[in-house]
Amino acid sequence: MTPKTLLARWPSWAGSAALAWSLLYAAGAALAALTGPSLGYAILGKGTGTGAEAAAAALYGTSAVLGYALLRRPSALWPSRAAWAVVALCLTSGFAALLSPVHLLFFLSRNQDPVDWAALSNQFLAVLGAVLWGCAALAHRRRALGTCPHCGGHRRAAVASDSTRAGLVAVAALVPYTTLKTAWALGLTVGYTGTGRPGADPEYTSDLGLWLYDHGVDVTAALAVLGMVLALALTRPWGRRLPRPPMLALGWAGAGALAPFGALLAAVGVLAWTGAIGSGLDDHAPWVVAVAYGGFSCYGLALARATRSFQRATRRTCAVC
Repeated sequence: MTPKTLLARWPSWAGSAALAWSLLYAAGAALAALTGPSLGYAILGKGTGTGAEAAAAALYGTSAVLGYALLRRPSALWPSRAAWAVVALCLTSGFAALLSPVHLLFFLSRNQDPVDWAALSNQFLAVLGAVLWGCAALAHRRRALGTCPHCGGHRRAAVASDSTRAGLVAVAALVPYTTLKTAWALGLTVGYTGTGRPGADPEYTSDLGLWLYDHGVDVTAALAVLGMVLALALTRPWGRRLPRPPMLALGWAGAGALAPFGALLAAVGVLAWTGAIGSGLDDHAPWVVAVAYGGFSCYGLALARATRSFQRATRRTCAVC
């Protein structure tokens, strides 16, 4: 059986794969709790005992029981509904992996903490679990409802005007951040109350990063522009000519990482603005955290809508049903 054929038959093996993944992941957590090394299971990589590992073993061991119910109760709806809680649990465990592309910035920086490869590998494994459990829940639900497990009986949908607006909203959400970081690179200090150059610390920024900054280019602002292009590609006709799997992977990963990350930054910024807490960025005006950085949340939500639209518009005709 070729890999292409195996992927085409995902509804037939997704439930078994989710069950096997849960058993292996729970076993790894139990091993970490018994032997000492966290193997990346410690929450945020800062666990000091076996509590985090033991909790992971218990939670994912319970998810294996649910995986068995998915296989044994194909006509009941409750297992597939409960399975989405396991997807959320997996994404919580692997959330940092969704932000792992920031490690690319290490090539433009120095004096950074070394990457914890055990934790990063564990987080990617958790993201894989989220994918497997999502596929298992989807296939089980479609079988229980009597629709095609491959496509759900859905036909290709046209790009609606509201999804087109989602792409524009995503672009607009990153404009404050991009404008602010570019202004700093050009020598302005709007929103910055400290001393020195905002956005470019010579202690951490590499020579190449400083050279780009001296010429008005902030690396993170350039990445934000690429994020804008991605949002437009997901909602414009020209974007549908691009390879579908990478576009979906980038869209869903970006939405899953930036929506909660931006919400956290926005909440911290608002609380700091009101004086309730300190933002940890005393040399930045509170509105910088709330408006510029908090825009990542709006971008993530709009990107999710745009990705969903792209997924439906580029869905191929189901050869099964």
